[in-house]
Amino acid sequence: MSSAALVVGASQGIGLEFVKQLLDRTDQVYATYRSSECELSKLNSPYLKPLQLDLTDEAQIETAIAQIKSETSELHYVINCVGVLHDGAMQPEKSLRHLNADQLLQYFQINSISAALLAKHVQPLLKHQDRSIFATISAKVGSIGDNQLGGWYGYRASKAALNMFMRTTAIEYRRTCPNAIVVTLHPGTTDTRLSRPFQKNVPLEKLFSVDRTVRQLLGVIDQLESRNSGEFFSWDGTKLPW
Repeated sequence: MSSAALVVGASQGIGLEFVKQLLDRTDQVYATYRSSECELSKLNSPYLKPLQLDLTDEAQIETAIAQIKSETSELHYVINCVGVLHDGAMQPEKSLRHLNADQLLQYFQINSISAALLAKHVQPLLKHQDRSIFATISAKVGSIGDNQLGGWYGYRASKAALNMFMRTTAIEYRRTCPNAIVVTLHPGTTDTRLSRPFQKNVPLEKLFSVDRTVRQLLGVIDQLESRNSGEFFSWDGTKLPW
């Protein structure tokens, strides 16, 4: 039986590693990138189809999904790895005095709204009889119940919103594509550009390579059952509080 995967945000880090590992277990991998200058271009596989996509642009989402639909009617894995913590212009806020509306809007646009729009447009490709996965990379700091340290207002809040979007998506998907399992996943601290400025106090045994992170997350995905749809899991398979 043929199977197909879509990895969104596949130009580097965890997303790129998902592409590499899913090429070993599926017949076709669609992988999205924003800039043509990315590591994805170095992968040479006849089973890989790169697609340029800015997930914050709904028209681009619609175009990319239409292209996939022209080649297949089913996806079995949809892995969304798009997210931002910092870039050249923004840093996580340590205090209320650091908040500004433009940065908060950017956090929500990238970390939460984009995932909901992806769920909207990819839904028809998950309406089939086989088990399928819609997994989005979240973060433990997006857990409201687990928040004991404060800070990182925009990142925390946008990941909490992501979790709610995916929980609500899971409820709708139970009616429209009941064989799809929707989850959010905490990957642990992974050695990527996103976490690099914040690794100083992370014990070595808790700083994962991208290879290890993706192997662990695929292990969690492999164990998921229909009853787990709408839940939030850590890299070791433990369920995280909202």
